[in-house]
Amino acid sequence: MNAQTQMKPVATLQHDITPTGSEYETVRRVIEKISIDYRDQPSLETLAAEVGETPTSLQKLFSRWAGLSPKAFLQAVTLDHARKLLDDGLPLLETSFEVGMSGPGRLHDLFVTHEAMSPGDYKTRGAGLTIRYGFHISPFGVALVMVTDRGLAGLSFNDAGEERAAFADMSGRWPNATYVEDMSATAPYAAHIFDPTRWRQDQPLRVVMIGSDFQVRVWEALLKIPMGRACSYSAIASEVGSPKASRAVGAAVGANPLSFVVPCHRALGKSGALTGYHWGLTRKRAILGWEAGQLTAADAKTAVARTG
Repeated sequence: MNAQTQMKPVATLQHDITPTGSEYETVRRVIEKISIDYRDQPSLETLAAEVGETPTSLQKLFSRWAGLSPKAFLQAVTLDHARKLLDDGLPLLETSFEVGMSGPGRLHDLFVTHEAMSPGDYKTRGAGLTIRYGFHISPFGVALVMVTDRGLAGLSFNDAGEERAAFADMSGRWPNATYVEDMSATAPYAAHIFDPTRWRQDQPLRVVMIGSDFQVRVWEALLKIPMGRACSYSAIASEVGSPKASRAVGAAVGANPLSFVVPCHRALGKSGALTGYHWGLTRKRAILGWEAGQLTAADAKTAVARTG
């Protein structure tokens, strides 16, 4: 090799950290079973047998995780229902009345205050930037949280044992940055993101977007899609002033480094189909179902308050 040839910095994971105690693996398998066999409307007993649980224990576990029973989740999130989501933002729980709910309730979404790095900063691919990272248990598997001194910069998901691949994927977006393992810095962000009781307008989550100008505009458009609703790529393209750029919008959605916080899971194909998701289609269904459960819980709380 030429002595003057410069080696490109490569970010490496210091430790193979796999958090323990997640219920997501069992839930993931149930969601996968529902997604494959939804036309057969699998019973609770069938789902329980699939994951080696008793019907009672599965019902409790799943309901605690999602705020919905497996049956209600099936009715709310299967592809048949997902395809009914329209460009104008038809409520996700179109079948809520059929399953005995009062309809989609009002729940404040995750409040975010965001800024974007300058185009010059983006082009340096993270040079001069220190990114602290940590792995945390989340409702959707292991979450890799990445933060800078300006706020949350990255959030991705993986299954247990896939931490190195997740880190390589995320750090590859900003290969010239300096990475420091620091769970004490990332833990407060993880706690805020996955606990809806902390979603308060007076305590917004600080986010910094590191992307091209077009990507940032698409991500800002995603932030406008409220929980319980969805939007097509073509509608997002119109929102950012490029109505013919649906394909480019799809690429920007797929490159979103702030999964869940910037809700790329609420972006659908023009027909309303779920389409792909960088962190897995089963996880996308899980996130939509979890959000449906949060809305249902908010509905119940509102109803009790009104009758009280």
